[in-house]
Amino acid sequence: MYRGTELGNRLRIVTERMPHVKSVSVGIWVNVGSRDERPGEEGISHLIEHMIFKGTTRRSALAIAKEIDQVGGMSNAFTSKEFTCFHAKVMSNHLSLVSDLLSDIFLESLFAAEELEKERQVILQEIHMVEDTPDELVHVLFSNHLWPDHPVGRPVMGTLESVSTISRDDIRAYLARAYLGPKIVVAAAGDVDHDALVDLMGPALAALPQGPLPQPAPPPKAATGRHLVSKSLEQTHLCLGTVFPGVLDEKRYAAALLNVILGGNMSSRLFQEIREKRGLAYSVYSFFSAYMDTGMLGVYAGVEPHQAAETIRLVAEELAKFRRGELAQTELRDAQEHLKGSIILGSESVDNRMTRLAKNEITYHRPIDFDEVLAAVERVTVDEVVALAGQYLKPENLCLTALGPGAETLAEDLPA
Repeated sequence: MYRGTELGNRLRIVTERMPHVKSVSVGIWVNVGSRDERPGEEGISHLIEHMIFKGTTRRSALAIAKEIDQVGGMSNAFTSKEFTCFHAKVMSNHLSLVSDLLSDIFLESLFAAEELEKERQVILQEIHMVEDTPDELVHVLFSNHLWPDHPVGRPVMGTLESVSTISRDDIRAYLARAYLGPKIVVAAAGDVDHDALVDLMGPALAALPQGPLPQPAPPPKAATGRHLVSKSLEQTHLCLGTVFPGVLDEKRYAAALLNVILGGNMSSRLFQEIREKRGLAYSVYSFFSAYMDTGMLGVYAGVEPHQAAETIRLVAEELAKFRRGELAQTELRDAQEHLKGSIILGSESVDNRMTRLAKNEITYHRPIDFDEVLAAVERVTVDEVVALAGQYLKPENLCLTALGPGAETLAEDLPA
């Protein structure tokens, strides 16, 4: 059962009671991420996520970790392009403990200078790790190439240069500008009493300011073309894709189904054609990422350098098949069943329910019943998927990023 309460500063507390479980997952969500950072602030949202567990006026970093560990719970946080979340999961009889802990780290973190310097080094190593992980790095490069000169295209972790210069004053100024009541949702799912959670967390969180809210960045403009980055590696790593519908677009259901059919599972077209039939890649898949005002559909493959051009041509041909209308009703039906199954299986996790609850509140300002989503998936037709492909998957709309040995020579092998 869903319940919601809005505080005087427009911060919202939403819960979904699941009486058949004995645990509760609680998250403080802020509708702020890397796309909200100004020049020179790149990575500050992610840095705050790390720092918020490093000590408060009442708890040391060790005490924060031990308090959750002692009750067998789990706590974590993450930063994305549009969200920052601090969450924990415990047995429901420890709701008071987890509410106090999350409120404390969210409102009273010290951001001590010595802890900031230590955590800065941790994040710099995290950035170096991505640089040494080409199948991750190519996604960072692809996003930046697709949306150049816009914050949504920047890496969530920031850059070595920006992270090295962020100060305590920068963090305090960013929090004052971005961590405002209307941007925050507290979500909980599981064996949770809504009124108890409001009583536990509401008084402290109600003290957060309401605004004024900062103006969001304008929607990004996508780039196309080839971006060939040479690097000494064993494989060439490829990302080919384009912009796609965002989370507010009614075409998002057709977009999700096209992604499933293209490369979203082991029976997908790309997995079967590139891996199973031809043995060109161990890892090949498509991905669909949706944001408030835009989205992306991409294909990743890691292949032998001399087989990169052939792989790109095969991916392009699969995209062309969608545009030509080569999609059977049975293939769409299989994708619908796959997507519906993923939704229902995910609904059995209190963490997933908490996440879904928060995202729906932030994005759509209302709870969305599972039956509503399943019905929307069912309504998608072959014609809608084909029309979507015709609109977005034109060759002139595509962006290619290749990372690997002699990547620049790919330009000689690809058609104009």
